[in-house]
Amino acid sequence: MLAQPPIWFIALAFIAAIGPLVFIHELGHYLVARWFGVGAETFSIGFGREILGWTDRQGTRWKVGWLPLGGYVRFVGDMNPASQSGSGEGLTPSERARAFQFKPVWQRFLIVLAGPVANFLLAIAIFLFFFATFGVPNTPAVVAQVQPGSVAQGIGLVSGDRITSIGDERIHNFEDLRRYVAIRPGDETRIVVERGGETRTLDVELGRETRRDEFGQDYEVGLLGVLPAGQQLQRVGVVRLLPEAIRYTGAITRSMVDGLVQVVTGKRSTKDLGGPLKMAQIAGQQASLGGFEFIQLLALFSINLGFINLLPIPMLDGGHLIFYAAEAIRRRPVSARAQDWAFRGGLALLLALLLLVTANDLASVGLFEGLGRLIG
Repeated sequence: MLAQPPIWFIALAFIAAIGPLVFIHELGHYLVARWFGVGAETFSIGFGREILGWTDRQGTRWKVGWLPLGGYVRFVGDMNPASQSGSGEGLTPSERARAFQFKPVWQRFLIVLAGPVANFLLAIAIFLFFFATFGVPNTPAVVAQVQPGSVAQGIGLVSGDRITSIGDERIHNFEDLRRYVAIRPGDETRIVVERGGETRTLDVELGRETRRDEFGQDYEVGLLGVLPAGQQLQRVGVVRLLPEAIRYTGAITRSMVDGLVQVVTGKRSTKDLGGPLKMAQIAGQQASLGGFEFIQLLALFSINLGFINLLPIPMLDGGHLIFYAAEAIRRRPVSARAQDWAFRGGLALLLALLLLVTANDLASVGLFEGLGRLIG
């Protein structure tokens, strides 16, 4: 078992991970906004008091805040860093021409969408690099071994079976199968296999197992009980690299969507949700394993950041996109009062979620258990 990295190392790894991802996210907003002629007053990485910064020739203040938990771009006309637009009163004609809220709704939509898209593009670029260097994970979804006493043995799977789909997902390779099963411990689902030229459909209840990683942390996974002949990395032509990277990013995003749906529907405990402290711990652990593992983690964090920001919650990019979609359909903006109440509700929801995931993070490091022993 590996020792946990020291606190200072975890903190540095977290900053090294989240800083570039936030920068890429906000840069997406910024570049598309500049393309449409929107002025930016502030480009901030981190929140709170400025610890360093400079002002460029366009008048944008680029700065770093002391709290590295996000960032923002404040455009001309914004009332606050959440890009809640003001009425435009007091703006000069030249400022109104550069103000975010006076741009066509389709331009505002694209400016907001550009942040999450930038995170997905970064993940695709990272996977593209790995695939070009090492090959594409493409282990055939053919059963080489059925583990004794497993779920697979119970439903009659045998060596040589090719799994073509599970649940509602098409299986292209063993990586797809492993990704699907791992996040569904105990789920009832349906598997389609090919055997001897025939197609068979089998109902199955996936198994579950609690495992412990190299740092001594327990986690639960779903089990089917089949093994491949061995992991295969396939060299592909240059033309196929980008589609494979996009498909791989899409598959991970779908897993995140499935995980969120499981939490919302009660199939998975809210204790599985992690926050900034858990992200920092994971960043430190992966950085201690080496640069290769850390860069892989950056891709996963980048997808996670893009995905979370697309959730339809006011205060997040997804909430803004909902307002702009409604404005495009109604041909008039949502009322300022409705937006204000929505932003208040969104802020309350995000704060409640932050408290929940922070409590989970503290529990995962044994804080509450330690306090219980002290009190007892």
